This record gives sequence, structure tokens and C-alpha cells, in this order.
Amino acid sequence: MSNLLHLFSRLRRDYKYGGAPHKPVLLLAILELVRKGDILNNRIAITPELVLEFKSIWSKLVVTPHIPNFALPFYHMKTEPFWKLVTYTGITIPVTFSNSIRSLNALKESVAFAELDPEVFVLMQDPIQLTIMEEALLDQYFPETKNQFHSTGLDLVAELETQILREDAVVYRKRINELKETLSREEFEEEIFLRGGMFKREVPKIYGYQCAISGMRIESSTNAQMIDACHIIPFALSKDDTITNGIALSPNLHRAYDRGLITITEDYLVKISPAISENDSPYSLGQFNGKRILLPENSRYYPSLENLGWHHRECFVAF
Repeated sequence: MSNLLHLFSRLRRDYKYGGAPHKPVLLLAILELVRKGDILNNRIAITPELVLEFKSIWSKLVVTPHIPNFALPFYHMKTEPFWKLVTYTGITIPVTFSNSIRSLNALKESVAFAELDPEVFVLMQDPIQLTIMEEALLDQYFPETKNQFHSTGLDLVAELETQILREDAVVYRKRINELKETLSREEFEEEIFLRGGMFKREVPKIYGYQCAISGMRIESSTNAQMIDACHIIPFALSKDDTITNGIALSPNLHRAYDRGLITITEDYLVKISPAISENDSPYSLGQFNGKRILLPENSRYYPSLENLGWHHRECFVAF
């Protein structure tokens, strides 16, 4: 443990503005997700939950002009002996001329996960050792703001949930356009990643983790999610992550919906494309033709009729 604390106290950082806070903030975020049970092994994936925790902790502790770019510490932590980047087979991490990571998207497309030294992760699983690590990072890098670490402060999760669950689609699109104009490209990428992650979390939740068409519901002790959040109008076109632009579908029906092989009418009835030819199977799409979909308990979360109409007109293969 003493050797690890020694390593934590001597993280390799850029010393502009008194020292880059990115690596210690990332480590604190990982410790928090281990404590919450969201990180279960030493393979650290690039998830919206980790990015959100990173930004939440940053907002409490960092007072210097540094930019809260999550991709930077996730990539540059590779210079520490306890952190190893594992890339996808045959993929090289794209870097800038200064040997830094280009963007969050570049990181996600090339890095499968980061691997923590197994012995370090074992220590993190012990609540007492985890607290010691946490306090050491706070004392070393954030002595002036460490008392803010456990404060509630600005709840970024609640703020994004409110926007996704309650905002009008027009207001939401305006917000996205304003963020694109005011944030750097890297910050905007991370913002969209966060919002997409919240959308993927909230849509299945309001449908009771059931597929709206088939009724399939699978739960596991590992928190594996088997129901997808499907955009009715793709985000690339709509810039809309609000809940009424979503519907919960099983992966096969999600794919069929995206490809226009099925649609949902403005009466909330499933319609199967006549272009489909399939065998007699308990998994056939045809069995759902004319079926009314399952809807959220709260009518304010029902799929937008305008968006369903768009999908029927623009995506459905009607011949």
C-alpha cells in the first residue's frame, strides 16, 4: 500500500497552472465507482458513468483554468506503472503531433479498456484502503478544495435527467446547438457521449426494462442491460435525446426498427414491412403485426406521435 501511495503522490503531469489535475480526478472517479459497485473488475471501460463522475468531481475540486477533457488522463495514465491501455486488435491509437490523444471518439474507437494492476484493484475493493487512497489524492493535489469533495454541490446527473425527461424537444435541440457553438470540439464530443449514455439509461427504466413490442425482460445480478434505448428519429438528424424520442426495444427489434422493417403507427400499433420474408419461427417479426406496444406508466413519456409519424414516412419499407 505504501508503494501505491508513493506512486499516487508522484503522478506524471503537465505543470501548467500549478499542475494538471486530470489524472488525480480520474483516479478519484474510479475510486467512487468502485465504492458504488459500478466498477467490478480491473478492466476500466470508457463509460458515460465514468465520464460523468470525472466531470462531477472536477466541478467540486478544480479551480484552475484547465479544461476537463476526460480523454487526456485516460490516455496519458499509460505513463504510470499501474495503468495499461488495451487496444482493439489491429488498431493503433491516433495521436496528435504532440503525442496526445486526438479526442474522446478517437479513444473509444481504438481503446477497448484500461487495465489496472490487479494488486491495485484488490486494494481498491477494501473500503478502508480505498478511503486511504482517496484521502491521499485529495491531500496531495487538492488541499484547498478537498472539503468540497463530499458536498452535494451541482448534481450533474440530476441536471441531465431533468433535461432528458422533461424538456421540450425544441428547447433541447436549441440547447445542443448552443453547446456546439460554445464548447470546444473535445468538450462537445464528451457532452454528447454523456447525454447519449443518460438516454440509454433512462429509456429502458421508464419502460420497466421491458421491450415495448415483445415484452421481453431479462435481469441479471451483473447489471447487464438487455433492452436497448432506440431513438425514433436518429440523434444525428434530430439532435433529440429527450425521452419522447425514445422507445425501449430488444436488440433484434431495435435493429429491425432502425432499418425500417417494422414501424409503430400513431395508434401505437406495430406494423411489419411487406418486404420481409421469414420462416415459421417463434422469433418471427410477423407475430407482432398489429400488436399494441407497451407504454410507460406516465403518459408524458409516451413516444412522440410526430416522431412516430416521421419514422413511418421516412424509414418504413412499405413495399
